Amino acid sequence: MKNIFLLFLTITWASAQVPGNCSQVIVGIAKNWQSSHVSLSVYEKQGKLWNRIGKTWQGRLGSKGLAWGQGIHPRTDQTAPVKVEGDKKAPAGIFKIGGAYGYATQIARHPQLPYRCITSRDLWVEDRESPSYNKHIILKHSPDTTWEQKAQMRQNDHAHSLKLYIGHNDAIMGGKPVPGLGSAIFFHIWRGGGSKPTAGCTTMAEAMLKQLIARIDPNKNPVYVLLPESEYQRLQKTWRLP
Repeated sequence: MKNIFLLFLTITWASAQVPGNCSQVIVGIAKNWQSSHVSLSVYEKQGKLWNRIGKTWQGRLGSKGLAWGQGIHPRTDQTAPVKVEGDKKAPAGIFKIGGAYGYATQIARHPQLPYRCITSRDLWVEDRESPSYNKHIILKHSPDTTWEQKAQMRQNDHAHSLKLYIGHNDAIMGGKPVPGLGSAIFFHIWRGGGSKPTAGCTTMAEAMLKQLIARIDPNKNPVYVLLPESEYQRLQKTWRLP
């Protein structure tokens, strides 16, 4: 595991940017690395300018705050932590956005945004020893082992009845997950009306999540930028952030 972390820490890209073909960004700004609260906004590019769409709203992050995740960015602050499995931190950085998952047969969404109505056979693997780590798999049978039951995406849990995938340590959109660097990161519905933090996901009111998912346009190559306020200010120009 130590070698994995050393490899991750030696990533030395000169700079990172919101991809040139991206014209839709969800921006999440936390007060600091320790905060479990986040302010969220959607920006879309018109010409060369980023314009905020609608109002900023509030969400929750990991109970232990943030740590650098593995996305399409370098880790620029060597003093900040790196996300690992089970640390209860939300991954900071720039991440691609994937498809939506939920209990409903249909949801309001862009026709090109993938949506999966999950069943008892849908699993998301958080076992770092598994070759399917941080991957969505569909069983050909009903789950009958403790391992399979633990990995079920459908747990009759309202907070997870609708979710949007965040490409941290990604295996779906061209990446290769590194065992132990964190898995199953989503936007989903918050608990207790926003009174409870998460284990690493970004959560919000159900109405806001539905609006967000309906807004996501795969043709605009959307990404999620999540940073503490000081890091956002420091990197805004070089990373070409809104």
